Amino acid sequence: MQLTPEDAKLVTLARASRARTGAAEGAAVRDRDGRTYAAATVALPSLEMTALDLAVAMAVSSGATGLEAGAVVGEAADPSVGAVRDVAGPGVDVVVADAAGTPQRTVTT
Repeated sequence: MQLTPEDAKLVTLARASRARTGAAEGAAVRDRDGRTYAAATVALPSLEMTALDLAVAMAVSSGATGLEAGAVVGEAADPSVGAVRDVAGPGVDVVVADAAGTPQRTVTT
């Protein structure tokens, strides 16, 4: 699976977020202005968020009004792309990569 340089950057950012925290997953999204947001899974007793949901939340809280693409790295067998769809609408690709950052497939909102 060949990625554009912009999507490869999302995979790299997601992988780095996962590695930095030792989380199950890392994720990154790119907004319509080209800004990127990266996050890792949060698993606290009182708060759980997937890495992708958190990356979307970070984008929205920074003022993003739409998303162009996303990536999830790690153990996500079937990542939920609902938050991406809420912000971006249909037709946005989210790359799913293994822990090494090798793209496995794409999920489209």
